[in-house]
Amino acid sequence: MTEQTKVTTLEQVVIRFSGDSGDGMQLTGTIFSNLSAIFGNEISTFPDYPAEVRAPQGTLSGVSGFQVHLGSKKIFTPGDKADVLVAMNPAALKVNVKNLKPNAIVLIDTDSFKKSDLEKALYTTDDPFQELGLTQVQVVAAPISTMVKDGLADFGLDNKSALRCKNMFALGLVCWLFERPLEEAMHMLQTKFAKKPVIAQANIKALTDGYNYGHNIHASVSTYRIESKKAQSGLYMDVNGNKATSYGLIAAAEKAGLRLFLGSYPITPATDILHELSKRKDLGVITVQAEDEIAGVCTAIGASFAGCLAATSTSGPGLALKSEAIGLAVIAELPLVVIDVQRGGPSTGMPTKSEQTDLMQALYGRNGECPAVVLAAATPTDCFDAAFWAGKLAVEHMTPVILLTDAFLANGSSAWRLPDLATYPDITPNYVSNYQGDKPWKPYRRDKDTHVRYWAIPGTEGFTHRLGGLEKDFDTSAISTDPLNHQKMVRTRQAKIDKIADFIPDVEVIGNVDDADLLIVGWGGTYGHLYEAMEKMHEKGLKVALAHFKFINPLPKNTAEVLKRYKKVVVAEQNNGQFANYLRSKVDDFNPYKFDRIKGQPFIVSRLVEEFTKILEA
Repeated sequence: MTEQTKVTTLEQVVIRFSGDSGDGMQLTGTIFSNLSAIFGNEISTFPDYPAEVRAPQGTLSGVSGFQVHLGSKKIFTPGDKADVLVAMNPAALKVNVKNLKPNAIVLIDTDSFKKSDLEKALYTTDDPFQELGLTQVQVVAAPISTMVKDGLADFGLDNKSALRCKNMFALGLVCWLFERPLEEAMHMLQTKFAKKPVIAQANIKALTDGYNYGHNIHASVSTYRIESKKAQSGLYMDVNGNKATSYGLIAAAEKAGLRLFLGSYPITPATDILHELSKRKDLGVITVQAEDEIAGVCTAIGASFAGCLAATSTSGPGLALKSEAIGLAVIAELPLVVIDVQRGGPSTGMPTKSEQTDLMQALYGRNGECPAVVLAAATPTDCFDAAFWAGKLAVEHMTPVILLTDAFLANGSSAWRLPDLATYPDITPNYVSNYQGDKPWKPYRRDKDTHVRYWAIPGTEGFTHRLGGLEKDFDTSAISTDPLNHQKMVRTRQAKIDKIADFIPDVEVIGNVDDADLLIVGWGGTYGHLYEAMEKMHEKGLKVALAHFKFINPLPKNTAEVLKRYKKVVVAEQNNGQFANYLRSKVDDFNPYKFDRIKGQPFIVSRLVEEFTKILEA
C-alpha cells in the first residue's frame, strides 16, 4: 500500500449490489449481510430481482439487485438511497442512478463498460457517468473480469466458469472498504460449494484478490468502520420472512402438541416456505407439494380434520384459487393457517415485487358470509410471532386464519435472536374431552362463551362424525336448509370471530402518545419505514405517533378509542386505501388522510416525511 488509508467511522451505511441476473448479486449481498450480522451490526436487506428467468445479458430488464442497510443502532429499513453501489455493468448503473446519494461510492467492472455494453444499456454517449449526471460520485474502477481470469488461470476452469467468480472479487473489494475480515466469508463459500471444492477454492481466491486489490491500490476513497452494537446475549441468525414464518408454524405446532402439515403449490414469492418446511422432517413436519393451489389447500383441510396443525402457503393469485376451499374450512369450522405472501397484481402482475393489495381479498374474497381471522406480519423477524399467533388462533378458535406477509418481508432479512419458546403462551385446542353439556355430543356443539366448537379427532372412540360444506343444524348438526337456522349459524360463526378480540392484545401507540399532532396508521410490512419516518419527524421537533396493526380481523378492542384520540390521522399503505376504507367501515365518523403508493417497491422514508409534514401543516 503506497500510503496510509483514511478510515471514516459511520453510524450506518446503505450498500447496493447490482448486476445481471447471472452475476450472483443475491449471493454476494447475502454473504455480506451475514458477515455484518456476525460482526455485530444491525441489518435490514432488500433483494430486488426481475421476474424474467434470464433477460438478455447487459440489458436494463435483466438487472438484479440486493440492498443492505447496516449500522451500529437499530435498523428498521433497507434504506432509501445507497452510499455504495457495486455496478457490474452499465445497465446496473443506469437502473440504480435514482437510488444513489449524490456523493456515493460506485465500484464498477471496467471490462463490462465497453462500447457494446453501453449500447445494450441504451446509452447515447461513451461517458455513462456524465450522461447520467453522476458528477459528484466517487468511482472505484477496476478491470474485475480480467483480474479474475488471470487470478484463476491455474485452476483449470473454462472462461465462463472463471467469470462466475467475479462477484466474489467485488465482495472482496467491499469487505476491504468496510474492514470486514474474510475468514467467515471463506467458511460460507466452503459450506455452499462443499461438493465442488475446486469452485469453492476459486471463489475464495477471487474474494481474496478483490480484498488485496482494494488494500494495495492508491485508492481515492476512504475505508469505513461501522461500530458493532452491544447485543443482548443469545444465539442469533440472519433470517428472512419466509424462513421466520416456517419456524413460527413449527413453534406453534410444538406448543399445541400437534404435527405440522403444509399442503402447498410453488408460487413466487412464497415457495421458500415449502422448501424450508420440507427440510424439517426431523421435527415431525409433513409437507405435500400438490399439483395445484386447490389441491394444496384441500390436503391441508384433510390434515386438519385428521388432527394436525394444517397450513397452506401461496400468493395473491393462489389465494383466489383457494377461496372456495377456505369457505369449506369456515363452514366445517376446522383450524387452518393460510399464508399469503403478497406480490404485485392483478393476475400474474409483477411476481417478484411487493404490494399490500390482497387485504380486501383476505377479508371478503369468498362466497357467502364467510368470516376468517386476518393477521399481518410487520417485519421479517416478526413473521415468526405472526405465524405463531396464526397457529394459536386457528387451533384455539377452530377457524381459518389468513396471515398476510409480502415479498419485501419474505425476501428481506434481519438479524434475529432465537427466542425462548418457554416465554410464548400455551396453545390449548378445544378438544371434545372438554365437552360438559347435558345433551349428547354433536359435531357442532360449541363453547357457550367463545362459540368455538369441540374438536373430535377421527378415531376417538364414541365420536364418529362427518363434516362438510352444507349448512348444518345448530342443535342436531344434521344438514339443514331451514331459513332461521341458517341465519343463526351465520351469526354464530361471525360471533366466534368477533369474540377473538378478547384474546388478542390492544393496538399499541408509540412516539408522542399523549400529545401527537398526527397519528400515523399502518399495517403489515410497512412498519420499519413508518417508524423511521416518525423518528425523523421527531428530530425536526414534530409531534407524531404511530399505531401499527398486526391484527386486522377482528380489530383490537381499543381501535376506535385510539383512532379518535388524535385530531389528524393518516393511513399509509401500498394499495389504493384498502385498510383506510376498512377502518372507516368499522369506526364511526372516522375520516383519515390517506397516503397510498403501489409501485412494487418499499416506501421511501424521505417521501413519507415530506407528505406527513404537509398534512401537519394543512
